[in-house]
Amino acid sequence: FPEMVSNPRLVPLENTVNVVINQNVILSCHSDSGSPPVRYTLFKYNQKVSTVNRTDLSPGLFNLTINSASDTGEYKCKAENDLSSSGKYSKSFNFTLIVPVSKPVLSSPTSQAKKGQNVTLSCLSENGSLPITYLFFRGRQSLSPPVKMQKRKAAVIFLFINSSSDFGTYKCRAENSFSNSTKYSNSFNFTLAEERNNSQTLIISLGLILLLLIIGLALAIQFFIIPTYKASE
Repeated sequence: FPEMVSNPRLVPLENTVNVVINQNVILSCHSDSGSPPVRYTLFKYNQKVSTVNRTDLSPGLFNLTINSASDTGEYKCKAENDLSSSGKYSKSFNFTLIVPVSKPVLSSPTSQAKKGQNVTLSCLSENGSLPITYLFFRGRQSLSPPVKMQKRKAAVIFLFINSSSDFGTYKCRAENSFSNSTKYSNSFNFTLAEERNNSQTLIISLGLILLLLIIGLALAIQFFIIPTYKASE
């Protein structure tokens, strides 16, 4: 007996949910029951995209190219046959656009440090789909477990400068769910802050005392000795 089509299912082939710019994808619209022929129509934001006709109950396939973020918007499909006046609609479907991480920037509030000092390093990728996972290195040695950031904020680690090796070259790495998107930061080095020894401190102190004595003597000559000399003439 002739049968109206059932509500179709709209799914991506090969389970393609996460997409990137310029990627080709295929959406399948299929009604499990209904008398053929069946006409499938794909919509994006309620705007008609394309229509395919099937003489049997095979799915309607729609080839798409993700050219921009707007192409990941809401899709629906409609199935109809000769017995359906308005057709049946699927549930909506959205792709998730994955943007690769940009090169992260490694920085610190201070570029100089001395032994026994606590310092911080921060790593941030300005672009890239969240979450982003960061990893810090000194040379080729990782300094901490990976730090996963769910927000567009820098990952921060705290370091203790304990030896000369702690003044080595630091880098960080950023990656997200985009395949092969790992990016490494610029190199960063702390420089050893010069520490004044006791003799330097003593010399500076004596120099300041001598300067104050000279200034005091100059003021005394100007305001006391010279007026007294003039008054005695």
